[in-house]
Amino acid sequence: MLASAESSPDMRFGYISTNSATGIRPDVVARELEDRGFDSLWVPEHSHIPTSRESPYPLGGELPEGYLHMMAPFVSLSAAATATKSLIVATGVCLVLEHDLLDLACTTATLDVLSGGRLLLGVGVGWNREELANHRPDLAFTKRYAALRERVAALRTIWGTEQPAFSGTWDRFSQSWVYPKPLRGTVPIALGSAGPLGLRHAAEYADHWCPVDGMLRGDDGRPDAAGGIARFRDLVAKKGRDPRAVPISLFLFSRPTPTRLERYARLGVERLVLSAPTAELQDPATTLRHLDEITPLVEEWRAR
Repeated sequence: MLASAESSPDMRFGYISTNSATGIRPDVVARELEDRGFDSLWVPEHSHIPTSRESPYPLGGELPEGYLHMMAPFVSLSAAATATKSLIVATGVCLVLEHDLLDLACTTATLDVLSGGRLLLGVGVGWNREELANHRPDLAFTKRYAALRERVAALRTIWGTEQPAFSGTWDRFSQSWVYPKPLRGTVPIALGSAGPLGLRHAAEYADHWCPVDGMLRGDDGRPDAAGGIARFRDLVAKKGRDPRAVPISLFLFSRPTPTRLERYARLGVERLVLSAPTAELQDPATTLRHLDEITPLVEEWRAR
């Protein structure tokens, strides 16, 4: 396996918000984050959660209530971008297979233009079989990774071509004008997958990798963030790509500590995305108190 990347003394910090209508507004939390030295705001996506609940929650236990109340990510990120100057606005993650392709291409490019090129598009295939089926009865759940590869290719074709056309298994459209175009010619794609198949997809074509630290596994299948990152970089190299050219933003759903920060910096992680202690619904005051608790860690790290 490849050795760990060089330590990242410039490791940055993002924050993921549950993005509910009863919680802190996206423009308010975005301003708070920028003022406190965070570099990015991430919001998740679930258009709906079927009440059948046949699909188990991947992290185990009951599904936190916050999953039931998520607002539309691109509308929220537009508000966040308008309220800030340099904060990266990111999806963590967008379920791109649950969108119309051409509408998604236009929406993401519009947000990128209006934000001054600050959009980072985190994407995933989703874990809720019933949710995908409501959007895409044509797409078998077992084929979602193949469909994701095609969807990313189609988006990049639209963003980077003046009169794009595309013909795939699930996505196809005739030659068309599709505007606007992203300011950088594309929108960087971050894959949030950490399982064996998702890891191979991220290593193959992602611009960025954004897994949850607790879901990373070593070669023996046991929880091991360092081993999981090493496996990913090894796969990137085997795909003929430079592992140093694929940054890692690591979602940290457990309590951040100086020791944990040091450990991830030594692994060459570009960014830690911190979260609230729970994905249950929280009022704005609770979120601000949590930011007050973690901001000193970020400020101390940035002052090094």
